[in-house]
Amino acid sequence: MQTEHSAPTLNDKQQQAVDHVDGPLLILAGAGSGKTTVLIERVANMIERGVKPWQILAITFTNKAGGEIRERLEKRVGEQAADVWAHTFHSACVRILRRDIDRVGFTRSFSIYDADDSQRVLKAIMNEHNIDPNDCPPRAVLTEISKAKDQLLAPEQYAQLHDETAFEQTIAKLYKHYQKALRDANALDFDDILCHAVNLLLTNEDLLDYYRAKFRYIMIDEYQDTNHVQYLLASALADEHRNFCVVGDDDQSIYRFRGATVENILNFQEQYPDALVVRLEENYRSTGTILRAANGLIAKNSQRLGKTLWTSQGDGEKIAWHCVDNSDYEASTVCNLIMKAVGEGAKLREFAVLYRVNAQANKIEESLRRNAIPYRIVGGTRFFDRLEIRDMLAYLHVINNPQDTLRLLRIVNTPSRKIGQTSIDTAQALALQNGITLYEVLAKAYAYPELSRVQNAMINFTTMLGDLRDSELPLDELYDALLQKTKYCEFWEAKDDPKDKERANNARELKSSITAYIERCAEQGETPALSGFLEEVALFTDLETYDENSDAVVLMTVHSAKGLEFDRVMLVGLEENIFPSPRSVYEQVQLEEERRLCYVAVTRARKILHLFSAQSRMLYGQTTFNQPSRFISEIPQDCVTVHENRQTQPTIRDVYSPSRPTRSAIPAAKPSTPLPDFQPGMRVTHTAFGNGMVISARPMGGDCLLEIEFDDKGKKRLMAKSAMAYLSVGG
Repeated sequence: MQTEHSAPTLNDKQQQAVDHVDGPLLILAGAGSGKTTVLIERVANMIERGVKPWQILAITFTNKAGGEIRERLEKRVGEQAADVWAHTFHSACVRILRRDIDRVGFTRSFSIYDADDSQRVLKAIMNEHNIDPNDCPPRAVLTEISKAKDQLLAPEQYAQLHDETAFEQTIAKLYKHYQKALRDANALDFDDILCHAVNLLLTNEDLLDYYRAKFRYIMIDEYQDTNHVQYLLASALADEHRNFCVVGDDDQSIYRFRGATVENILNFQEQYPDALVVRLEENYRSTGTILRAANGLIAKNSQRLGKTLWTSQGDGEKIAWHCVDNSDYEASTVCNLIMKAVGEGAKLREFAVLYRVNAQANKIEESLRRNAIPYRIVGGTRFFDRLEIRDMLAYLHVINNPQDTLRLLRIVNTPSRKIGQTSIDTAQALALQNGITLYEVLAKAYAYPELSRVQNAMINFTTMLGDLRDSELPLDELYDALLQKTKYCEFWEAKDDPKDKERANNARELKSSITAYIERCAEQGETPALSGFLEEVALFTDLETYDENSDAVVLMTVHSAKGLEFDRVMLVGLEENIFPSPRSVYEQVQLEEERRLCYVAVTRARKILHLFSAQSRMLYGQTTFNQPSRFISEIPQDCVTVHENRQTQPTIRDVYSPSRPTRSAIPAAKPSTPLPDFQPGMRVTHTAFGNGMVISARPMGGDCLLEIEFDDKGKKRLMAKSAMAYLSVGG
């Protein structure tokens, strides 16, 4: 039939993968090697050879990827594309279950519970059985239940295998009650979707035969990220006809913490000895230098099938390794490089700043805000917008101003003080009746019979805040005392989910901003004050919102960056105990996963790659001194140019730094100079934003807050000292 789009030109390896229709096939698709095009063309080739579209099952890992395959396939082969099963594992399993789930005791109208639903179910069970969530955190319980389901262990089987400790016995008990509650509600959680589908097929031969006959050709993308249950499902469906194509990159397996089993792809040839293996090694994304760096890095891993990326695009620029004094210099250097490139014609959306953990974004965000550089965070939230940071700032606001009822309501029962919503509503009504603030009602709860049941909790809460307000502690010590008295970090650390532990770390990381504020005050000869810090935070977060399509720098973790690509990548925090992480340096399996993560980061860059290592770094409120990451030494030395941006120029003293054939010293920051006398109406020129007019100039702590209306970029707020490197009077 006539199609809208003709077949694209493929290289020899891509064509080999497309032409292999019958029998097992392993496609090792390197980063940027045109994998999606190969998938589309392979399906199109099968249909053109007479394979019925409904006989093809194409599993993707995201709904977006599945949608892209269907859309591009429709353009390629027309309406037949609609009959191809292009789904995620979960959506494909739901379709199977909707048809036959009654065989395992559910009705076809079953509900699907998300993580929050699951937690609520479990908490109700724990409350019913008098199990203290502090002794047995719900998230930890659900993690253990998820692991059991990944091994297809029913509650009874789990109980038989895990009965040595009281904790395991409690997990087994809760697992049993949890599954009963789901069944009573005719509901499945995300793990159940996979488990029930696998069990349904493995225990009903007629159904297995039906789907084996239906799906004679099976393709699975991102096979390196499959878990055990997904492996069992794929194997069960593919074993009869063996027309099984898996696509993936063992060098990009970075989700072990989610249950991904890289062995699934590593052992594929053992499962199918006659499988054809096609390596897609020609890269259409990155320069030759970036690819040689990536190849040299990943070659240090032992758990890999092996491939070498190459390109016909030429070498391009060398990778820049910036050795800086500290994380402040790192952030300012990032901004300097961005502004310099923008001044030379680059777009902000070309830049991605990648980091190992979210807390590293704090300094980068602060520097970007000071320089009025638009940015957005992908796969996370801006530092000061995160729940835990808003909580701690709310505490500081109420300490500073007890009349701030909005912030008071946020923290009155966070962490839990057993002050329920009904009691809070009553206190608010009393405040309204008596014409006083909510804080005053809480502080004198003993005077209101309606609050007798919770009066001690309310009084203890306001007494704690009052003591902190009256303590006259230095601002950084005040914050330490606040964390200690509220036990806020312990609240999150009691939960077993890594994301919750990260909330605790982010709460500690706020101290880094406080310390930086104190240091700025010292430099400016001012006395740091809580009100001043809160004013600064309010100033720097009161910025316009940028949507995803705006011209803005992208900030994200390396995990979030997988599957994306950018012209210019800046990878910060390449130090031991940061990247690689401290828990990985003594365990080979985890260290190899960290190296794969670094490989993913390097291969996100199309043209320009900057690496950063700081001699000292403030993280989670503490200053640490780490050697540069071992991963830097694993990159071929002729790929790298070293830039030392330090106030002093010490020799890099670690065992991991490579020899440096080229040295390009970037001078340290220049001594401060007097600011021009900015006046409303004054014309100025900015390197990146062009010509504009000063609307207002507000002196602020030895600096000056400028509001400038730029001719092409609109209104911007800039701190004059930070902006002077790019700003000149006149224009």
